Amino acid sequence: MFVLALVLTVVLSLVALVWTSRHFMIWRERRSGFSLTEEYVSDPPADPPMISVVVAAKDEEANIEACVRTMLDQDYPNFEMIVCNDRSTDATASIVQRLARQDRRLRLITIEELPEGWCGKNHAMQRGIATAKAQWICMIDADCRQTSRRTLSCAMQYARQRGADMLSVLPVLEMRGFWENVVQPVCSGVMMIWFKPDKVNDPSKPSAYANGAFMLIRREAYQAIGTHEAVKNCVNEDMHMAARIKATGLNLRVVRNNGLYTSRMYSSLRHIVRGWSRIFFGTFGTMRRLTVSLTVLAVMGLLPYLGAVLGLALAGEGAPLAGLWRALAIVALIAVAMQISVIYRFYGLLQARPLLAWTYPLGCAVAMLSVILAISKLRRGARIVWRSTSYSRPT
Repeated sequence: MFVLALVLTVVLSLVALVWTSRHFMIWRERRSGFSLTEEYVSDPPADPPMISVVVAAKDEEANIEACVRTMLDQDYPNFEMIVCNDRSTDATASIVQRLARQDRRLRLITIEELPEGWCGKNHAMQRGIATAKAQWICMIDADCRQTSRRTLSCAMQYARQRGADMLSVLPVLEMRGFWENVVQPVCSGVMMIWFKPDKVNDPSKPSAYANGAFMLIRREAYQAIGTHEAVKNCVNEDMHMAARIKATGLNLRVVRNNGLYTSRMYSSLRHIVRGWSRIFFGTFGTMRRLTVSLTVLAVMGLLPYLGAVLGLALAGEGAPLAGLWRALAIVALIAVAMQISVIYRFYGLLQARPLLAWTYPLGCAVAMLSVILAISKLRRGARIVWRSTSYSRPT
């Protein structure tokens, strides 16, 4: 018991120190971090290269109209929009057809079959981009809604000024329900642990990350990495394309946005768990990375509470080594206090709800479930079901 109490006290002391250090990281981010806003440009560019905006849509009748309308409302003067209707069984196609009759910049491509070896979104994007007219391709998701008319103008200006071959503008997550607000920030935080924007934007570092909600890429760069053909069976094609951009020696940039666009990824707990298990599997894809992520969530998220309960219970019962158990409880409570205070500030940074910082352990538990499901997909013969299509695990 002495060894257990001592080990837990030491581990939780380190956890408290890590959470304390996160205050400095948030302070530094608030002071010097950059987010792309509509103030980045005052007017559309004077010599705008054409952009082809391409979106894959499968059974997106609830989202596609807002996605299309807010994109067509952009102030960028030279772009087209292509919606790839990927085997939808709902009203997606008819909605896009109606909108296309109102705006000649919009085109609909209908896809009726999925070839063997392809993921649906990748095949739809490949088909759509093949018909695109522009030298810049902007890939977005159907659940994205532009909240500014300057998104394209800002993204193109930033990409050209930074010499980016591929730019990913990260979404502001739209979180309405309880579980969205509890779990989404935690899972997003896991991604930020592995893929810090400063490292992604550093050409000398191998870290590569992109979010398929908004990716702007030069056609030459798209072709240089093998198009979607090279990632046709990858469930997280955005991450794999980003890795190929860096491996090819091209310039990858990632930037946060504030006020440009939002994305509502999932609307129910079941979809959240399934969706993030797919993301974690497709992004990490190895037992080592998934196990590390699971361990970090458990130690940083849940262990302080377990340590506090255990220490207080044993010290209160007058168990042997009561002083050491009391010390454990104090250290654990300090770690809890540091955790909640950091998460409060971090949620504000993510434009989530800071007052829900106390739900962080619950969010960690759900995120751990998603990681465990991702680990289960590593087994031989496992299949991944997404958008009503079942895919074999890539080998």
